[in-house]
Formats: sequence, structure tokens, C-alpha cells
Amino acid sequence: MQRENFAARAGRWSAAHWKTATFGWLAFVVVAIVAGMAVGTVKLTDAEQGTGETARAQGMLSDAGFAQPAAESVLVQSKQQTASNAAFRAKINEVVARLHTLKNVDEVRSPLAPGANGQISKDRHSALVQFNVAGKSSKAEKKIQPIMDAVSGLQRQSPGYTVAEFGFASANHQLNDTIGKDFQKAEKLSVPITFVILLFAFGAFVAAGVPVLLAFSAVLGSIGLAELISHVSHASDATNSVMLLMGMAVGVDYSLFYLKREREERRAGHGEDALHRAAATSGQAVLISGATVLIAMAGMLFAGSSIFTSIGIGTMIVVAVSLVGSLTVLPALLGKLDDRIDRGVLAVAAATILRVLRLANTQPRGLVRLRERRTWLQRAKGDSSESRVWGAILRPVLRFPVISAGVSAATLVVLAMPVLGIHTKLLSFTDLPRDIPIVQTFKKMQSAFPGAQAPAQVVIRADDVKSQPVQAAVAKLKRQALASGQMSEPINTFVNPAGTVERVEIPLRGDGDNPASVKALHTLRSELLPATVGRVSGTEFAVTGETAGTQDFNTTVKQRFPIVFAFVLGLAFLLLLVTFRSIVVPIKAIVLNLLSVGAAYGVLVWIFQEGHLEGLLNFHSNGAVVTWLPLFLFTVLFGLSMDYHVFILSRIRELVDQGVPTEEAVSRGIRTTASTVTSAAAVMVAVFAIFASLRTLDIKQMGVGLAVAVLLDATLIRGVLLPATMKLLGDWNWYLPRWLEWLPRIGSHAPQEEKVAGKPAPAIR
Repeated sequence: MQRENFAARAGRWSAAHWKTATFGWLAFVVVAIVAGMAVGTVKLTDAEQGTGETARAQGMLSDAGFAQPAAESVLVQSKQQTASNAAFRAKINEVVARLHTLKNVDEVRSPLAPGANGQISKDRHSALVQFNVAGKSSKAEKKIQPIMDAVSGLQRQSPGYTVAEFGFASANHQLNDTIGKDFQKAEKLSVPITFVILLFAFGAFVAAGVPVLLAFSAVLGSIGLAELISHVSHASDATNSVMLLMGMAVGVDYSLFYLKREREERRAGHGEDALHRAAATSGQAVLISGATVLIAMAGMLFAGSSIFTSIGIGTMIVVAVSLVGSLTVLPALLGKLDDRIDRGVLAVAAATILRVLRLANTQPRGLVRLRERRTWLQRAKGDSSESRVWGAILRPVLRFPVISAGVSAATLVVLAMPVLGIHTKLLSFTDLPRDIPIVQTFKKMQSAFPGAQAPAQVVIRADDVKSQPVQAAVAKLKRQALASGQMSEPINTFVNPAGTVERVEIPLRGDGDNPASVKALHTLRSELLPATVGRVSGTEFAVTGETAGTQDFNTTVKQRFPIVFAFVLGLAFLLLLVTFRSIVVPIKAIVLNLLSVGAAYGVLVWIFQEGHLEGLLNFHSNGAVVTWLPLFLFTVLFGLSMDYHVFILSRIRELVDQGVPTEEAVSRGIRTTASTVTSAAAVMVAVFAIFASLRTLDIKQMGVGLAVAVLLDATLIRGVLLPATMKLLGDWNWYLPRWLEWLPRIGSHAPQEEKVAGKPAPAIR
């Protein structure tokens, strides 16, 4: 007697103990949410977010005990007047006097005060009034609004002048208010849009609602777990948003795979055994798909960045929880609902009323008929388990496999070509949406005072930084920095209370991430510091700041990408090798997925780096793709595309095991899974498109990249290239070298009684 696989056993147990499975799941979700809210989330510190020398500098700063209040600046600018004019100076003094009257404003520094350096621009048409927000910088955002209101009032009273504020406290406050609302809208839209798509896919209210509720509950429970884990491994700001994206994507996918197969088996007349057969086949495919996605997400742990580590852990949690829910709660609900899973809203209402009336021994015939009525969507879709559209596409593909494979592969290669010229960079304030007032202020300040708003921060540590040798070296550093022509005033210095760490802020030429800024950073790190501070015995130094952070992050990602690449591809290869007992299947799967990822990269470069479709997508190109996106997309897209691949191949392998010839198995397998893959892809593309509509450039790039890749994967890859190559390879698809015969078997792909009489399955070698 054939031994049941793990998914079949899990499904059988869950259906037999539906109360335990369902209420156990609900209890887990509630406990996870409550526990997570109780302990809160521990965010990554600045030192933890950095990489390379930047992380070392941030670490020295975090240990130094700097008060580091939030620094803000007010730009006073006139196109006609200069700082030499009395009216302009009076306006500056008016701003200084008003700031002195405000609560939570400390250390106001006037550009007209004796000894003020670098607070008046070279053309003297702009001046900076600098101040600190009282208290800790982490609390400044909550105190900044009254100060911003006062500055806005000064602007209204000053026709002919620009009076505007910028600083990280004011910027974060305004960005959180605008961009935060965008994210909230996207997160709220993702659930109803997913439900609507599934409603059309299943044609039934209940069948559409179950996957959405299961996926969303998995996301909520996972976020609670992630909050608990953040006390051990600190969390990134982006982790929850990525968990929502991935949780809804894989959660809905797994439910679709399972639910569609259960309905198909029921239509085939298997009745009570339909659920068990679905668990043994699609349930097993879900298990393997989930393991593949977990491997891909684990790749982020090797990226060398705590941000990627946080996202990787978060996505692994939500994928694992979604997997558990799909293998336990879903079969429990399907077993309990039985054929009621196919009911519409009216049928559900009628069944509820009948249940109440049954107590009075009354069941009106109209309600009974209504309870059994199929929805108009179900009637329109019909009973066929195979897709007529994909059947029409597959006929020419399988008839002319060489042409189909060649054309589709060439199309993907052409789409991927722009990736050869890819340029990456982290976003700066200049890349934020231009309609945000704080962005306009930053650009004006950056133009008048290049580098002053995001200076390089030289961190010097010694037993006594106030000692004469160290101070002489710092003075020499300042002179040489200005003499280089690549750095400018104002150069500010700060010493910690213990006198062991000094922070020197040096504005770099350029806009922070252009070649001029990168060259200035290189000069500072490799020439000026070794020749000055580096010659003082017992000193340690490192450079941080926006430019340094971008360069160090770029370097780290480029160094670690091959490691991530090898880890993900290597483990995915081994998993598919063992699952399908074929050396050809994993090689082909990896090649197809890399084509899909490469095409997505190429489209991203063509759109965002080269500046195409700016009007349609509502963005302004900065000539680059955001630094973290290629590695992130590789891991996510590889995991998601393997979902489809494993699901389709499992069905094909199942048919082959029943004795169906490979060509026919490919045709039937893709036709029967096409509607499921299409529905799953539609959900993903729709959700990713919501994020592509947001205003921040990096999230827009992520949304477009994911949507394009999933669309290509579900159509060109799975509908054309996969069947064409499988037709060409024939039985070689299942080739396994004799020296690998020792590999374990991970369950059967199909119940043995389904084998076609007289057609034994081909030997797997």
C-alpha cells in the first residue's frame, strides 16, 4: 500500500479535527497579535542599518554619548537682494528673533553673527539660520509642527523672499504625513482588490472569501511574531510592508492551488475523497513551493545588510505561517464547508435562514432552491476544468516548439538587454516627489549651499580628542579639505562629553550621490584623513553620511550578490532535484526563472534609468535603479516564480506517473493549471500595481518590477517557453543519472489508482 505524503496526512487530520485546526489557528493569530502589540517593535539603529565603514562610524557615534539634537535650518533667500543689503539683513534678524520666541527651539545661530562661517551663500543671495530642536532627536518629529507653522507664517509675511525650513525632523514629519498615507491607502486596497479578482476566478462569494481571510490572518499573525522577534533581531521600517505584499501573494496562491484542485476532484465525481486527493497532489505542491520560497527569502540573510536580514526574516515568517495555514486550516474549512464553498451571497443567506427555520420544521421550497442556485459567474464559467484560451495557445506552441521556444527566449533576452548598462544608487531627498514642499526647500538649499544639508561626517576616536596633536590634525584636515576644492564651508565640529570622540561635518561638492560627491568622498577617505588624523598615534577614524552610506551599501551589495545568488540557486536546485528526481527539471527551472528576472531588470532599467513612460507612471527619472532593488527582486521573484513552476510541473509529473506520454501530459497539465496560475498572477499583478502607483520612486520601482516579472512569468514563461522546451526534451525531462538513484523520494504525485491501463510510467533514471 502506498504511503501517504505529509500534505495528505495533514489534510486528512485537519478535515477530521476541523474545530481543533480552525480555532487553534484563530487562537494563534490572536495571541500573536496581542503579544506583538504588547512588546512593540525594536527598530534598527543607524549603526545597524549601515554597512562597511559607514557602520563602523555609526557604531563609534552611538557609543560616544552625543546628545545629537535634531538640527534644522531656515533658508532666507532673495533673487534681488543680498546679505549686504539692509532689508535682507533685517529679514534675517526677523527670522532669528521669531525662532528665539518659540518653544523647543535651542541654539539659534544667525548667519550675521561674528564667527559664522558658510551660512551665507557665495552669491550672497541666500542665508541659513540654523537651530536645534530641544531634547532627543528621536522625539523631535513630534515637536516640529509648531516650529514649521511659525516659519510658514514668516513666509506669508515676506513677499519677495523665500523663508523655508528643512531638517531631518521637519522632513520626516512631512514625508510620514504624505507618503505614509499612500502606504495606508495601498494596504487598504490590496485586500478588496484581491477579493474581487478571486470572486471572478471562483464565481462564488465563499470560495473567494476563504483565501483572502486566510492570507490576511496569516499576515496579521506573522506581523505579531515579527514584533516579538524584533527584540532579538531588530526590524527595518520596510519589513511590514514587504510582509504584507508577500503574505497576500503566497497566501492566496497556496489557497488557490488547493481549492481549485479540490473543486476539480469533486467535479470528477470523487465526492468525499476529493479533499484527500487535493491534499495529496496540490497540497504537496504547496509544501514544495513554500520550501522553495523560504530558500529564496533566506538568501537575504547573506546580503551583508541588517535591512535585508530584517526583510528576509519577516518574509520567511509570513511564508511559513501561510504555508501552515494552507496545509491545516484550509483543508479543515473545505472539509466542513463541503459543496457550500461554491455558494454565492444569496445562497449563503438562504442557507442561514433555512437553518433557523429548520427549528420550526419549516423549509420553504423557494429558499431551498435558492440555497442550491449557482451564481451567474459559475454558469458563465461552465464546468470545464481546463482553460479553453490556454488550450488554443498551447496547440501552436506544441506543434512548433522550436519556433515557440526561440521566439519567446529571444523576446526575454531583448527585454533583458538594458540591464547591461544598469546603474544603482540609494535615493536622496532630490528623488522624492516634487510636489512635497520640503523637497523643494531641500533643492533650493542644496543649490545655494552644496552639500551642507547632508555633509560627510568624519568620526575621530582617541583617548583625548581635545589634545593638541588631535586638534592640530583636525585643523590641518579642515584646511586641506577647503584647499582641495571638493569640499566647502560650513565645517562644524562636535566633541562628546567624555572627550573621546569628535565629529567633523564637512560638506562635499555635488548633490550627494553624483560623481562629484563620490570623488570628494574618495579624496577625503583615501588622501586627506590618512595624511592628517591618520598620522596621530592612537586615533581611529571613519566616515559616514549620505554619500558614504550609498557607496558602502553599493559595495556591500555587489560583493554579497554572488553569495546570495549561489545560495538560492544551489538550494533550489537540490530541492527540485529531490522532488522531481530529475536533473533536467531543476536546471531548466533555474534558467527559465533567470530569464524572467533578467527581463524584469531590463524593463526597470529601460523605464526608470533611461526615463521612459515618466508621464504614464508619474515619476521623474534620476538616472538609476535604487541600490537595494536588484538583490531584493532576485530573491522575491525567484521565490514567486518557483511557486508557479512547481505547481505546473507537479501536475505534469503526476500525469506522467499515471502513464500519460510527456507531450500529452504537458498539454493537459498546463491547460488544467492555467486558470489557477492566471488567477494567482492577476492577484499579484494587481497588488503590485497598487504599490507601483505610489509616489516614492523606490517603491514605484519595486511595484513595477514585481508586476512586470509576474506577468511575464505567468504568460510567456509558463504558457510558451515551458511547454515548448518540455515538448522538445520529451522523456529527457525526467532524466536522473544512475549515480543519483540513492536520492530519497518525497511522496507520490498522484494516487496510484489513477494510472492509465497499459501505459506504465517511464522509468526515472
